[in-house]
Amino acid sequence: MFKVSPLRKRQVIGGIIGVVVGVSLFYMFTLEATEEYVSIGPMNTGHQELNCFACHADAKGNLLQQVQSNIAHAVGARSTGVDFGTQDVTVDNCLQCHDRPNDRHPTYRFSEPRFKEAVQHIDATTCITCHTEHENERVSVANINYCMNCHQELDVENDPLDISHKQLIADEQWSTCIQCHDFHGNHRYEVPEKLKDTIPMKLIQSYFDGGDDPYGTNKKYIALSQEAWLKTLEE
Repeated sequence: MFKVSPLRKRQVIGGIIGVVVGVSLFYMFTLEATEEYVSIGPMNTGHQELNCFACHADAKGNLLQQVQSNIAHAVGARSTGVDFGTQDVTVDNCLQCHDRPNDRHPTYRFSEPRFKEAVQHIDATTCITCHTEHENERVSVANINYCMNCHQELDVENDPLDISHKQLIADEQWSTCIQCHDFHGNHRYEVPEKLKDTIPMKLIQSYFDGGDDPYGTNKKYIALSQEAWLKTLEE
């Protein structure tokens, strides 16, 4: 009769324990009650009430299928890998709540060939370029001179501003753009005609960091709440 060595027996038991513990931890960390422990950081301003699954949907297939597919991709037996655990968050996730027909800078527009060079400097085809989640803020873009990538040749007919847009562009005063105009154009407010009446940069930066909205609270479209979003899925 074949006799299993004590060392081999310990290895098998250790392997079984490892698998059981690993599966248990994986299951526990997918529960809503453990979200705060697995999140890489606090939610951004306005997203505090969202659950993880609102953005991180389960990946297709079961865990074993995902592992097998990615191993096959690693050894060259499959052309592409697959999402593991949860699907990657894309611009489509954002648009489920933030899709607005009046958006001044919709992401799809920047896929046009004429914006190819601009996108190399700032990828406006995706929301997370400026709104990185889990940073506990509203806007995470490092510099607010991004208007320079598309508006170098801007010419405003009958320019109402006391210091013309042409002059501001010549002086490379790109931070003044956001002091007058909100990027997505979703606020209802009076745009100032004098540079001294524009929104101070400290208020703009505070807003980006998660503070009060200097453009006001009168908006054309309100983002869907998680409850409203779930209701659209049910319908």
